[in-house]
Amino acid sequence: MSEAVAERALKPPAQDDVTMLRFLTCGSVDDGKSTLIGRLLFDSKQIFEDQLVKLESDSKHKGNAAGDTDFALLVDGLEAEREQGITIDVAYRFFSTPKRRFVVADCPGHEQYTRNMATGASTADLAVVLIDARKGVLQQTRRHAHIVSLLGIRQVVLAVNKIDLVGHDKSVFDTICADFAAFSKDLGFEDVVAIPISARFGDNVVDRSNKMPWYDGPSLLGHLDQVLPKRSRQDGPLRFPIQYVNRPNLDFRGFCGTIAQGSVTIGDTITVARSGQSTKVVRIINGFEDVERATFDNSVTLVLEDEVELARGNMLVSPDDRPHVADQVAAHLVWFDQKPLIPGREYILRTECTQVVATVTTLKHRLDVNSLAKISVNSLEQNEIGVVNLSLQEEIPFDGYSDCPETGCFVIIDRMTNATAAAGMISFPLRRASNIHRQAMLVDKKARSEIKRQKSVVLWFTGLSGSGKSTIANLLEQRLTAEGRHTYSLDGDNVRHGLNRDLGFLEGDRVENVRRVAEVGKLMVDAGIITLVSLISPYKADRDMARSLVEADEFIEVFVDTPFEECAARDPKGLYAKAIKGEIKNFTGYDAPYEAPENPELHLKTLGETAAELADTVENYLRNKGYL
Repeated sequence: MSEAVAERALKPPAQDDVTMLRFLTCGSVDDGKSTLIGRLLFDSKQIFEDQLVKLESDSKHKGNAAGDTDFALLVDGLEAEREQGITIDVAYRFFSTPKRRFVVADCPGHEQYTRNMATGASTADLAVVLIDARKGVLQQTRRHAHIVSLLGIRQVVLAVNKIDLVGHDKSVFDTICADFAAFSKDLGFEDVVAIPISARFGDNVVDRSNKMPWYDGPSLLGHLDQVLPKRSRQDGPLRFPIQYVNRPNLDFRGFCGTIAQGSVTIGDTITVARSGQSTKVVRIINGFEDVERATFDNSVTLVLEDEVELARGNMLVSPDDRPHVADQVAAHLVWFDQKPLIPGREYILRTECTQVVATVTTLKHRLDVNSLAKISVNSLEQNEIGVVNLSLQEEIPFDGYSDCPETGCFVIIDRMTNATAAAGMISFPLRRASNIHRQAMLVDKKARSEIKRQKSVVLWFTGLSGSGKSTIANLLEQRLTAEGRHTYSLDGDNVRHGLNRDLGFLEGDRVENVRRVAEVGKLMVDAGIITLVSLISPYKADRDMARSLVEADEFIEVFVDTPFEECAARDPKGLYAKAIKGEIKNFTGYDAPYEAPENPELHLKTLGETAAELADTVENYLRNKGYL
């Protein structure tokens, strides 16, 4: 180990009465984010001697600094990151100066890791946006700056890195600053400080450099040491999401969670967000100790004076500044999934302490990360940012993200894969017309079914075009009608002549086609009718949505399983021939996917069976299960 490196062994500064600043580094790939953090740790003497020895060794074998110490290796901890020389996951590092403690998130620059960058930005007070002086403002720089803005960060450091590779040229620095200012003028940043740096050599990182006499501003650490966060989350109205109800015995009932905003003191009057009930705090327990007061980011248990109705997913709040409670919201989405966002499809919306089924009712527009233009689209692709309206299955308490990030953020979960599909920021609630209320009906579903001597149900026939769905459903309906049963058939081709005549065959149109038919099927069930739906309905998520609209025993999925080759050979409407010639696009089973049911109530394998025999199978199922 060299003497210069040895001198950098850790010497912890005094930490009395220091403040905390959370910041992230972001920008395009290879702009030097990990190197910058490594240099900050090194030059501020935050690295232990054994770490330095290992760093020098790793720099020789795995480094990308042409023989010099590669400071990026201090942060890129994953083996894959070291092998590829890139950041994949968010790396958090902690360091301090005599004035302040820091938590820094090193965010990946590659586009496919945008989700990780959004994670790192979600808790930051300030963003350091790095730009390679040789390349200028790139698309990924713009995307990251946009996400930073959406996540409510209003203070930015524009770190123009690798300034040494352009000869410390002031004109290059000025051009980049002007380009970023022109792009970001509508992003709402309140404070943008531009600093020319060389992370590799430490110029203007911790100490001012004499290589750029034209620059008279602070070093990066000098600025971070003195900058003040614009808003303290301790100052806002109380937000205490309930994460757990602690009831170990009959004599104790406590509500556990982390204070998302504000503070609470014994004796305070607080309100239940959903019901509006008010009560007082009689105990605050932090760990195993009773305390007088708790504030932002404290994980505590609150004991209340009254037995109010309160469970996980609700929130305790300030009585004079309550959050919104609604089941429809407008929000920004950063879409992560490889599969595009499709309006009308159901997802799971998960907040800090609850989850509900949610549907994107409207995709208002996509935001172009280069021009910030609002572009009309039918879906969102991976890493795109859009503005949507969401309809939730039930009301939830929340704030606008700009008012309280912890209670205004959410993630979208794919119901089929359980993968995180998007991160979202709520903008505001959407209010329903106040003069629309549900009308209580004197005749209910049970009465309508009993008078018809049957149990209402949706028989959902799904399969490829030409599989025999409509033929089997027609024969079954004919038999049921002859018995005096009350039925109705919703055939895929027929509904496209009326109810769904405005829809095409792109994925979004297919989703909406299924949604409308499912809603009609729900009404038919309420009317006491046996409804036969014959619809290709190629996506499992959409069939699951249709099932969710009715009771568990009111939906029967019938998979009419006919191989593609047999359907193509039958080709009753000549569609397969046209699809193979390229005259029809997005044809299910040929150039569009069909997701076969995994556990249908009825699995009809058509080869070797007649339509009449398959109709017998369905009829017998209905009788054995008590529908007839």
